[in-house]
Amino acid sequence: MRSLTIAVILFLMLVVLPEKGNCAPLKQRSGTVTFSIRLASPPQIQDVKMWFPYPTSDLNQRIDNLQFNGNYSNFTLSREPQSGALYLYTEWHGPQKERRLTVTFKATAQERKVEKLVEQKVPLPPEVAKYVQAEFWIPSDNKKIKDLAHKITAGKKGILPRARAVYDWVVDNTRRDPNVPGCGVGNVEATLAARSGKCADLSTLFVALSRAAGVPAREVFGLRLGRPGQTDITNGHHCWAEFYLPGTGWVPVDPADVTKAVLEKKLDRAGAKPYREYYFGAVDEFRIVLQKGGRGIAFSEGNKEKVNYFMYPYAEVNGKALDYCRPETFTYTVSFHER
Repeated sequence: MRSLTIAVILFLMLVVLPEKGNCAPLKQRSGTVTFSIRLASPPQIQDVKMWFPYPTSDLNQRIDNLQFNGNYSNFTLSREPQSGALYLYTEWHGPQKERRLTVTFKATAQERKVEKLVEQKVPLPPEVAKYVQAEFWIPSDNKKIKDLAHKITAGKKGILPRARAVYDWVVDNTRRDPNVPGCGVGNVEATLAARSGKCADLSTLFVALSRAAGVPAREVFGLRLGRPGQTDITNGHHCWAEFYLPGTGWVPVDPADVTKAVLEKKLDRAGAKPYREYYFGAVDEFRIVLQKGGRGIAFSEGNKEKVNYFMYPYAEVNGKALDYCRPETFTYTVSFHER
């Protein structure tokens, strides 16, 4: 059994959650998160690899006392080159009845809320410009998507009005499909055809339409923390989005949580309005970020299949990827305990 606390790294990355002056205090949520991962595979299996998204502190969340242990053969701590996300890589060699990894950390998450949206006519920073470009999973240069984006934003001048128009269109023209496994695939054309999906599907649709309309946007992949009294957060992975507003910075949006509220609370348009307004410019304190942007990930250790997005643990057995959305092939639980 091995265990390691990355004290030095966490100290360097530690960010104290800021005060917000005279504004209403932002809500916070704190507790201990534990991932318990079991990879049961036939004894003759010789090669098992796993990549785990490693949470880090930022202006809106604090991660500390991260520990991991298991019966792995080797481990390394690395950074994914495309998105910059930190991750833990573990591997198991030789026949074993079960491969185990447990990761525990304390998390304090703060409500992300932009009180005032101000747009200035200034050039985009170089590091933001890439979030207007098309990618394989964000086909904003597709004619159908471009035509739709131009229709949605017709007559809208400036990034803020266009972003709001796209957000409202996604909320009004899609629905949550509870039968989609996990968070969905995030295939824009399939989501448009079905006009439904889960959080990765609807967030990716927002990002693709935004980029097609000239709005810098990216996906955010994370994990929901437990509500009061909730300890099992195994199904808590969640995806939302951000758009960049010159003069303000990155602005969070979550159209998928609006459609979720509509479905679960059986809301009409008037009843959904508070959710629609809140999730344009804010997201709640019941979530931490694991990765921002980045799709089709190739790790430096040489994963055989590119990872669609990186917020679930990802594993390969003899070079074949396990489906992290289906527990019969990849067993893990995630728990949350308040502090």
